[in-house]
Amino acid sequence: MINRITLDNFGPLTRIDWSTLGKINLVIGGNGCGKTFLLKAIYSSLRTLEDYKRGNEQRTASEILTEKLYWTFQAEKIGDLVSKGADYPLSSTLNIDQKQFTYSYGRDTTKQISSLENHVPPRISNSVFLPAKEVLSLHQVILKSREQDKVFGFDDTYYDLAKALRISPSKGKNFREFAQSRTQLEEILGGVVEFDEASGRWLFVKGRHKFPIGVTAEGIKKIAILDTLLGNRYLDTNSVVLIDEPESALHPMAISKLLDIVAMLADRGIQFFMASHSYFVVKKLYLIAQEKGWSIPVISETNNTWVCDDLKMGMPDNPIIAESIRLYQQEVELALK
Repeated sequence: MINRITLDNFGPLTRIDWSTLGKINLVIGGNGCGKTFLLKAIYSSLRTLEDYKRGNEQRTASEILTEKLYWTFQAEKIGDLVSKGADYPLSSTLNIDQKQFTYSYGRDTTKQISSLENHVPPRISNSVFLPAKEVLSLHQVILKSREQDKVFGFDDTYYDLAKALRISPSKGKNFREFAQSRTQLEEILGGVVEFDEASGRWLFVKGRHKFPIGVTAEGIKKIAILDTLLGNRYLDTNSVVLIDEPESALHPMAISKLLDIVAMLADRGIQFFMASHSYFVVKKLYLIAQEKGWSIPVISETNNTWVCDDLKMGMPDNPIIAESIRLYQQEVELALK
C-alpha cells in the first residue's frame, strides 16, 4: 500500500506532503487546482514500478518513467512539468510499504531523468486510472490513436485503461468481496455491459435486449468499467485504483452505492485514491469513516495551499463544503419565511 506521497515543483503542485495514507484517500478542491495532476503523478510512478522487470521488459526504471511521464502529461518535453518560476528541480517520492521510489530532474530535461532511486520491489499487480469521462464508447478510437497513429490526444491513463478493458473475462471463482461487488455494480446498472467480439463493439444487455453503448447513459458506462476490470481480473487485492471525479454523470443515490462498493473492495485490499469536488462524495466517505472507524485521509486545496485532514476526525474545513452548507442554510431560511 502507498504510505506517503511527496511532490515538489510538479506542475501546479509546488509542495505536497501527504502522509499516513489509508485504504481510501480523497483529494478535494476547485477546478484547475491540480487534483487530476496529483492523481496522474501518483499513477506515473505506480505504473513505472509495475512495468519494471515485468516479463521480458528490458528497459530501466528511468527509461520507463520518462516515457510514462511523456505520454501521461503529453508535454513537449518532460522538463516542462517543472513548476514555472521554480528555483529547484521537480521531485517526487512515493513510499510503498515503507520503501521509497524517488526521482528528480530540472526543466531542461528531455529524455534522461537525472536522479532516480528505487527501493520498491517490482509489482505484479495492476493499477488503473479511471478518468472522469467514460471510455467504452471511445474504446477503439483510443487504441487506434495510440497504437496506429501514435499521436497526442488520449493520454496514458486512457490508453492503459483501454488495453485493460480488452482483456477477456475470466471464469471460475474469484475473491468473495469481488463477486459481491460485481453483483452490486450490476444491480446499479440494471443489466450488464459486455464486449461483442463479432461486431467489435460494447453493448449494454438488459434482459433479452441489447443496446449499443453509444446510446447508453454515461453513468452506466462509467460503473461498467469497474465491473469489467473485476470480471477480467485485471485488478487484484494489491491493486491501486485512482478515480477522477467519481460523481461524474451519477445521481446521488448511485454515488452512495458506488462508494459502498469502493469501501467493500478497499476492505479486501485494493487501495483507492479519488479526486472530487462533490459534497455528496465527501459526506458519504465521512459516513463510511464513522461507521467503520476507518482513517480516510483527505488533502484539500485552499488559496494555493494543500492541507491534510482525516474524515475519521470530522468534515474538513474547505470552501466546497462551506458553500454546500451555506446553500442548505439559505434553503432552510427561505422555507421558514
